[in-house]
Amino acid sequence: MTTPKVMGVLNITPDSFYDGGRHKNPDAVLTHTEKMLGEGATFIDVGAYSSRPGADDITEDEELRRILPVVDLILREFPDTLLSIDTFRSKVAEKCLQLGAVMINDISSGHLDNAMLKTISEFQVPYIAMHMRGNPQTMKTLTQNNDL
Repeated sequence: MTTPKVMGVLNITPDSFYDGGRHKNPDAVLTHTEKMLGEGATFIDVGAYSSRPGADDITEDEELRRILPVVDLILREFPDTLLSIDTFRSKVAEKCLQLGAVMINDISSGHLDNAMLKTISEFQVPYIAMHMRGNPQTMKTLTQNNDL
């Protein structure tokens, strides 16, 4: 492929460092999604767990409560959307893939949930393996790299 692919980001966290939690209601979610798709986004990456340095940890249930209705809403209103799910939790990935998401974007490369790679293998979907030392609560203290 010679044509670049663009990923639009939809943070649905209340404490995002990127957009400050502007997408709190269904209308805001749909408006932003439509804007990104209209501007040429190939994928929409939805995240419900803040990965900003020092972010509060939330439970898996809270992440699911935030993300599942948004995935359902986007795919109902824009059924051809290619949804990427920004999560490090295999259960969140599994539930979103069952709803119709097509890719997983994992900040931990499977290091924060040992079942993630098995889940990806079972669904046979593209997987973005990001690099992070520690977790969002500790990563800002782990900045020394001796051998990249």
